[in-house]
Amino acid sequence: MKKIAILWFCTAVLTGCGEEGGDKPYIEFAGGGFVFNYNIAEAYYGFVARALRRIPEGTVLEAEFENPDGGAPIVVRHTAIEGRAEYVFRTPGVQGVEADRTYQVNLRILESGTGKLLASYSKAFRSTADQAILPKVPTTIGPGYQLNPDSEFAKSPADSSN
Repeated sequence: MKKIAILWFCTAVLTGCGEEGGDKPYIEFAGGGFVFNYNIAEAYYGFVARALRRIPEGTVLEAEFENPDGGAPIVVRHTAIEGRAEYVFRTPGVQGVEADRTYQVNLRILESGTGKLLASYSKAFRSTADQAILPKVPTTIGPGYQLNPDSEFAKSPADSSN
């Protein structure tokens, strides 16, 4: 019985010594979507990539976001850091977001130095709101979110009657 237990233990240890992750995906999409920041009159979208297995230091994670306004895709890159569990990808401010339309994101994992494709993943994001909900100018300005004097909220009721 003791020999069987030792054999089982050795088998379990040796099984764990192979390629870390094997066929397991490098990442999974963990959340994401569109954000409409009314205060600064800006929309953007993004996601979190959660590592499911070790991503070698220096590996490039490259996200290609469909541009809601048309034109060239928006590319955001991160370089893998040993032990990092999550990578946040987000576009700069975008224009032309339409409600109930699907926008495609492609994420590629590229080997450091060679640029060889190690893996690729895709996800579609859909906005439930149209960019038209944002004000024409930011309602606030500055680090303290002071009221923007050019916004519609800065005008007194007496100003709007003229």
